[in-house]
Amino acid sequence: ASGLAAVWATENTREAIVASMRRREVYATSGPRIAVRTYGGLNLPVTALETPGFPDSIQTEAVPMGGEILGAGADDRFTMAIEAQADPKSGNLDRIQVVKGWIDATGEARERLYDAVWSGDDRLQPDGSLAAVGSSVDLKTGLTANSIGSPRLTVVWQDPEFDPAQSAFYYVRVLQIPTARHSLLDKLALGGEDIDTRRPDTIQERAYTSPIWYRP
Repeated sequence: ASGLAAVWATENTREAIVASMRRREVYATSGPRIAVRTYGGLNLPVTALETPGFPDSIQTEAVPMGGEILGAGADDRFTMAIEAQADPKSGNLDRIQVVKGWIDATGEARERLYDAVWSGDDRLQPDGSLAAVGSSVDLKTGLTANSIGSPRLTVVWQDPEFDPAQSAFYYVRVLQIPTARHSLLDKLALGGEDIDTRRPDTIQERAYTSPIWYRP
């Protein structure tokens, strides 16, 4: 029931780790060792993640999490290349979401959530929302079967409402499938089936990245 901070560094040295923190190429999780990497740019191709030598192959076209993109043209589109890997000792992945924030013309802070990619082929609803991924947790043992979800998710996502004249930030949130909450594990360890933990039995752990900023 504690979080982790992660750093994308060129090597495992104090100097490289501090340099990564200074350029904000960092992310956090609510506990599991989920791996997530994001790059943002203008008009990135849908094949960006498949390019030989990725991510070095797109360094001139994109910035990693924590970076800034300046000055798009009228026909440009903000694009993110995102990949996430599940913790092999925890649950599979449910979905990847992009969170966009901006200040509107009245000075109010706005935020919008986009489901960028998800596990399963039949979850998209007619109104554009996603059906819940379900649960594979055995409430009698606390074990997760991982019969749902995906061990890896990737997407090249384009902002459908990008305004080149509007400053904005974008960060990524990765959701796991449900796993046993620590309160359920405590209950099982105590052997008390009738214990009311007053908490949900399962939880969807997550990872969330540093933003990428766009400025006109």
